This record gives sequence, structure tokens and C-alpha cells, in this order.
Amino acid sequence: MKLPRALVFDWDNTLVDSWATIHEALVLTFEAMGHKPWSFEETKLKVRQSLRDAFPALFGDRWDEARKLYLDHFTAIHLDRLSPIEGAAALLIAAKKAGFHIAVLSNKTGRILRSEVTHLGWDAHFVKLIGAGDAAADKPDPVAMQHVLEGSGFAGPDVWYIGDTAIDMECAARAGCVGVLIGALDLQDEGFKRYPPDLQFADVTSFARHLARSPNDQDQAPSASEIR
Repeated sequence: MKLPRALVFDWDNTLVDSWATIHEALVLTFEAMGHKPWSFEETKLKVRQSLRDAFPALFGDRWDEARKLYLDHFTAIHLDRLSPIEGAAALLIAAKKAGFHIAVLSNKTGRILRSEVTHLGWDAHFVKLIGAGDAAADKPDPVAMQHVLEGSGFAGPDVWYIGDTAIDMECAARAGCVGVLIGALDLQDEGFKRYPPDLQFADVTSFARHLARSPNDQDQAPSASEIR
């Protein structure tokens, strides 16, 4: 598989470690709304969609109240706890230097996503930063990816979408892009059965090594099935 021209990254738990912060904000929100909180493992399994897609099913008519509670809790702590995934900064620097068109598509609320990128000093790496609420629909809807790529001239297999969950692979497939999974593939996740990754890497460092290969080496790209 030839190298892409554009790299679109998921944000949470692909480039930054944020599970603990997300979980704490959710626990406080659930408790305030009179719901039994999820365990940490449940949070990791269930958090996939944007707030406007996920919260109506969780909180019914009070979902907007819950959204405000969650955002208040999250914004109070997230910057102090923000931590890049090991190797992420080096990957972005190398990819930028190599001339890739680099963007982010996340289901994190857009203004919070951009505040985190600025906090890390990573603004210069990205052409566009799109979060939940920035497009007419959030990922995995293809409209979200179209919004990210608008004006770039890139589409289809020239675009790799890099993420850590099945919803990221669904987003890539529905947009006609190449889905790249970072980390383990949970074979019990029905989402992966419907939308398997096109490529899979153990971590961002191994993905960076792949991008650094010469064009003549690209036929050695590991498929998801080879890594499993």
C-alpha cells in the first residue's frame, strides 16, 4: 500500500492519554444526574460518540443539562492532566517534516480539542482541527471527514485516518479513507467485525517507522490480519 498524502488523526487516546480525565468527569456527571457511575473499564469500552450523539440516550430530555455538567467538570481539570502518548510528538514532527497534510478529527468538543492542542504547543503541526460540534454531524458520519478535508484536494486512499477504536475505523470506511488502528484490536467488539482496520500498528512509534520507510519498502506494510 503506497503512502498517503494526508494523515487525519483521532485525538483522545491516539495522540494524548485522557481516559482518567474523561472517566472522572463522567463519574461526577452520572452522580449529579442520579445515575450509577460506570467503572473505569466500562468508560473505556463505552465512550466512543460525541456528547450530542451519546448523551440523549443516557440522560433523555435532561441530556443538555448533563452535557453542561460534564463539560464543566472536564474543563476544570483536563489541561493540568493532559499527557501526550509516548512517541506522539516525535511522530507529528517527522510527519510534518516529510510533507504530509496533517489534521485532527475528534469527537471531543471542538473548543476543548483546540485548547488542548494549543496547551501542548502543537498548533503548527496541523492544518485543521475539527471536533464535535464543528461540522453538521460528528464522526463516524462522513460529513465530519468531509469537513476536515474541505479545500485540501485529498480524498479516498490518499487519506489515512488513524485512531484507536472501532468507531474510528467506521469513520474511515464510510468516508472511503484508509483506516489505521493504533493498539490492540478487540475481537469481541462488534464494531471491528463490521469495520476492520486496513492497517494496524502496535503503537505510534511503530506507525512512525512505517511512514519513514522508502517508497520501495511500502509493499511490506503490515495488514491488520498479519499483526493479529
